[in-house]
Amino acid sequence: MSTPSTALPLKNIDIPVRAATGSSADITARMDRLPVTRSSWMLVLLISLGGFFEIYDLVFTGYIAPGMVKSGLLSTTTAHFFGTQGIGAFIAATFAGLFIGTFFFGFLPDRYGRRAIFTVSLLWYSIGSAIMACQTSSDGLLLWRFLTGIGVGIEIVTIDSYITEIVPQHMRGRAMSLNQAAMFMAAPVAAILSYWLVPIAPFGFDGWRWVVMIGSVGAILVWFIRRAVPESPRWLAQKGRLAEAEAVMQRIEAKTAAEFGAPLPPPLPAIVEPPQAAAAFNELWKPPYRSRFIMLLVFNFFQAIAFYGFANWVPTLLIAQGITVTKSLLYSFIIAFASPIGPLLVMLVADKIQRKWLIVGAAGAVIVFGIAFAQMKVALPLIVLGILISLAGSMISVNYHAYQTELFPTRIRCRAVGIVYSSSRVGAMLSGFLIAFFLRDFGVVGVFAGITGSMLMVMLSIGIFGPKTNGLRLEELSK
Repeated sequence: MSTPSTALPLKNIDIPVRAATGSSADITARMDRLPVTRSSWMLVLLISLGGFFEIYDLVFTGYIAPGMVKSGLLSTTTAHFFGTQGIGAFIAATFAGLFIGTFFFGFLPDRYGRRAIFTVSLLWYSIGSAIMACQTSSDGLLLWRFLTGIGVGIEIVTIDSYITEIVPQHMRGRAMSLNQAAMFMAAPVAAILSYWLVPIAPFGFDGWRWVVMIGSVGAILVWFIRRAVPESPRWLAQKGRLAEAEAVMQRIEAKTAAEFGAPLPPPLPAIVEPPQAAAAFNELWKPPYRSRFIMLLVFNFFQAIAFYGFANWVPTLLIAQGITVTKSLLYSFIIAFASPIGPLLVMLVADKIQRKWLIVGAAGAVIVFGIAFAQMKVALPLIVLGILISLAGSMISVNYHAYQTELFPTRIRCRAVGIVYSSSRVGAMLSGFLIAFFLRDFGVVGVFAGITGSMLMVMLSIGIFGPKTNGLRLEELSK
């Protein structure tokens, strides 16, 4: 039975609420009132284990690049801007696959569920990586790098939406911070494995191939762990599968209550959303989503150029600054340790400071530290500045992964995030060619001039056009 409508004093907008047991609105209201317990963090961690191999796959590009050059498969730079025999082409193939996965297949989790697509994409990555590690020609290498990237692209979209929906609204920022910390543990793992293996060829198999193959095997192991993760009850309820949503919700509530040691708080007032037609692409071009959609397309394109322009080229940039190949891999390993530390530091402020301002501030820090990096020739300052750039980059990553999933409703969340995220894949794809061009013609100073310009666009797009999201429920933001 419905109770009379009341009004919530949120952003000066009257939002109709009612108790609707078993409805979609009831499910989300019960989810958002849950206290944070060990089981909440465990759900986030289990999903993040799949994302670990997404990051592993993305960051090992820079670490195995010297090994692929040494083996004769690829070269550092090419005579032509779009040369297909260089590291830039390998990076471009990676992000071309990611673009296809996010842009054309981002709708799959909205249609078939977060859990199912999470599983399929992880297996896709494992098989593709194993085949890529066995390639003996640059053409075969690029082809399988592209195909593997498609699976990783689908996984990225799924994980972000999955975590946003399966935790209460007051821990979204911290949940994404833990997610990113767990995922970015892959950076030092990939770096140390590359440091050990890339210079050698165990059993006659190139060291860089071992690095790729290890990630492939690990992802298969995580596939078995994912069976402990339930489907998103928000997604089930939005699809009208209320019995399944109720069953999942009751299991989550039972675990939470047992760990909380007290009766759960009463559900928050249920925010009733008006009936919607089937999710469609053209909904993204209607208020309030249109301005958010365009803003995130611009943001993603430029942040990817800056982020991957540094992350994928750390060893090569260090070599250009006079560091030997072996030492550059060791120093890159040290810098990579900042990747998981950054998200843990962000946890301290993730739900206290507006995400949009954390993104803007971190982008400014990348500019300052990057300019200083370009002037250094001494190992210790280079390492310190590299760590600071990595910390700032991880702060951007944590916050925008949470931020962009908050700005769209459940029915089109993965589709919207997939499309805007595909813009970053285009930027990252071009970054390989752009950084190679800047490095060849203008040196490390030119590289960071390009990164500075990109980060300025990040600051302007989010700072001027980005709405505030902290402390608001997903249904409020959808209005």
